[in-house]
Amino acid sequence: MQRLPHLDWPFFEERHRALARELDAWAEPNLARSHEHDLATACRSLVAQLGAGGWLRHAVAGCEYGGSAETIDTRAICLVRETLARHSGLADFAFAMQGLGSGAISIAGTRQQKDEYLPRVARGEAIAAFALSEPEAGSDVAALSCAARADGGEYVLDGEKTWISNGGIADFYVVFARTGEAAGARGISAFVVDAGTPGLEIAERIDVIAPHPLARLRLTGCRVPEGKRVGAAAEGFKIAMRTLDVFRTSVAAAALGLARRALDEALARATSRRMFGQRLADFQLTQARLAQMATTIDSAALLTYRAAWQRDQGASVTREAAMAKMTATEGAQQVIDAAVQLWGGLGVTSGVPVESLYREIRALRIYEGATEVQQLIIARELLREHDAHRGH
Repeated sequence: MQRLPHLDWPFFEERHRALARELDAWAEPNLARSHEHDLATACRSLVAQLGAGGWLRHAVAGCEYGGSAETIDTRAICLVRETLARHSGLADFAFAMQGLGSGAISIAGTRQQKDEYLPRVARGEAIAAFALSEPEAGSDVAALSCAARADGGEYVLDGEKTWISNGGIADFYVVFARTGEAAGARGISAFVVDAGTPGLEIAERIDVIAPHPLARLRLTGCRVPEGKRVGAAAEGFKIAMRTLDVFRTSVAAAALGLARRALDEALARATSRRMFGQRLADFQLTQARLAQMATTIDSAALLTYRAAWQRDQGASVTREAAMAKMTATEGAQQVIDAAVQLWGGLGVTSGVPVESLYREIRALRIYEGATEVQQLIIARELLREHDAHRGH
């Protein structure tokens, strides 16, 4: 079991410390970094394991629906993601997508929708997916073109979604489509589309450098009952942003987990590898590199858990979450690159932990808002506050 000194920070309550220690103790014998080549089987197995272990309860809101609390505890999901990512990037992915995929239902679903989906998500019996991005609408969500038209007591969905995590293995998708009440972000609604619904097909499986199930979806005359709409008509953009707001800080936490594992691997290598009659760790260049890695991790961790703590106090964390996400993901990339360098030739050998970490971190700098988008968010918030202050 790992030493977890950051749990002593004042951001956490005793229940958070207990959660992190219990999960770390569970993960050690139950998770491995390497998984079978059949990604679909591996992900289904991980979701079932996480559900059976009780960990997915933290990804769902509402005790009566299987959640661990009435609202999602940001510090809890951050600690879960950090811990899982340190042990297995794919396990972190499986946990995160259960939360993100069902988040809109937790936030804005009807009682019937919550009854139908959330308990199964919490038990690991149903796999969730969040279908927002499109070929021409990634960071610019308001530009999405997938359409949903009302037809009697149903909606008919037509269009494409891409970069959809859990695409092809999900039991249901929360799909965001344009219902046309207004232009831009104001004319979008959200719908639950069950896998197997006529008109929903997996158009393409997408392979990425850190393998996980990813697909392009095509909806052609896909009919869903009006009761599958999540929230009010034209409220989809707000629901999507609220969902992302819950989980954005946890992306930073996942990056922390990957970075911590990289530092562990770097320390192990530096203290066991002998060069020129001494350990690699005895060289001042190595010590400087390790010092920078540790400082980068702690800096990112402070920003991450500041944002998580503030959100749990009910404060707006638009700027703080963006700072955490940007700093943790960019910093983790630097830490992992340094670990690869310390491992030398072995560091770029397929299957070695630092090589896997190198592939796993890259996507985190892009999804749920690329670094450049986070910079725009931070600057926008700074300027807004400055203008408001001058106005007074």
